[in-house]
Amino acid sequence: MSILHFTLATRDVVATARFFSATLGWQPVDRPNNIPMQAAWLGIAPGQELHLLHIEGFAPSPFEAEFGRHFAVGFPVSQFPALKQRLRDHGAELIEPRRETPFERFFFRDPNGYVFEVVSV
Repeated sequence: MSILHFTLATRDVVATARFFSATLGWQPVDRPNNIPMQAAWLGIAPGQELHLLHIEGFAPSPFEAEFGRHFAVGFPVSQFPALKQRLRDHGAELIEPRRETPFERFFFRDPNGYVFEVVSV
């Protein structure tokens, strides 16, 4: 079993798609035309996607945190410095981990308020 996609609500689909493309390199893919709201699909890796949906009045959960809801992605540790700079340049808040691990990682809050963990691979 594998995760095929995850869906995030957003106030601005276009800006959110640009954020993930510019920072993590996730690229737009064709999406079905059977969705009644503005949406975008981004390819993360072969067979894995992020789906973005415009939801009027969206507000992030107060439980977005290291010890709450977050999404973890693998990224080459040698590219962490450049990734951190891209994230800052595009409005993300970098968050230091509260717990030590035997591998390098960091967290960031995207412009919508979602928290992502970046783990060294």
